[in-house]
Amino acid sequence: MTTMSEATTDAPAAGEDAMSRSTLYKGRAARWMVRHPAVFPFVLLVLIGLVVGTINPFFWQLANLFDILRAAVVPGLLALGVLVVLAAGGLDVSFTAIAALVMYPVAVFVSGSAPDLGIAPILLMGAVAGGLLGTVNGILVNVLKAPALIITIGTQYAFRGLLLTFVGTALFTNIPASMTRFGQLALFRGTTQSGLNVALPAFVLVFLAAAVVTWLVLNRTLIGRAIYAVGGSSDIAARLGYNVSRVHLFVFAWAGMLAGVAGIMHVTANRLANPFDLAGTELSVIAAVILGGARITGGTGTVLGTVMGTLVITLINNVLILVGVPSNWQTAILGAFILLAGLFYARLDRLAAGR
Repeated sequence: MTTMSEATTDAPAAGEDAMSRSTLYKGRAARWMVRHPAVFPFVLLVLIGLVVGTINPFFWQLANLFDILRAAVVPGLLALGVLVVLAAGGLDVSFTAIAALVMYPVAVFVSGSAPDLGIAPILLMGAVAGGLLGTVNGILVNVLKAPALIITIGTQYAFRGLLLTFVGTALFTNIPASMTRFGQLALFRGTTQSGLNVALPAFVLVFLAAAVVTWLVLNRTLIGRAIYAVGGSSDIAARLGYNVSRVHLFVFAWAGMLAGVAGIMHVTANRLANPFDLAGTELSVIAAVILGGARITGGTGTVLGTVMGTLVITLINNVLILVGVPSNWQTAILGAFILLAGLFYARLDRLAAGR
């Protein structure tokens, strides 16, 4: 026979056991989310799509979906570069200046000196030029021992100053024929019920290829392991034998290379070179990487999460007009999503640590 005092003692114990099980389940779920950061931006992508599609059914038309994919190529390439730098514990904000400094001179040079040059050599020129400019960032970070953010703010202004002072400030529309053809090349063409011609541009494959190669670098190579180790703790990584300076050179060169390719793709997609293009888009690119699960503190981040984050940011930037939101609210909404992601991942880290 159970006495009243025993029943009273068992009740709190049962309650504590239930709470501990609940905490255990939450911790497991949080650790799973930390290992799969792409889930959060994917859920956001689905929710935004459902809300916008409900308000304005035009959202689901093929032409609009293709436009979103097209618009995601350049910021996606830039975001992949930012991801690699963030994973190593740094932060690069000079990528748009690198893209501009590469795309304008390359377009002008090829148009004047080698107008029949194919798109592959042009992309290679952009990648090499961007990689060299990114290497400058890496050298300065290693030599000056200053925070990467400070260094790249300086080089951002320096690169743009060089472009505007010594290269040119006017729109350049006489781009090489191979860039025009590649920009018009389509993977799929069709006609909607309303008679509108739609096309999925072939240059989305450049973004896809860059994502695959970046994934391989981060997940299947020794340098990828070193990047995450340095981002987690550069001191511990150095004691384990990783060359921190070499990692810095690599990540900034990689980011610069992707920025150079992004610049070429920007000219290809728009069929003109404007030295003032891409300025001011740094926030949205960094937001895409953060939404994808990368932390400013380094040591984390995935390619799939970054791709999902890029699609979310591109979706936000392209569908506000469909739901009647004024364009001047765009930055505020973008900031809200960054805040949401920061709060979500901070809470996730606490749950995963059992706090």
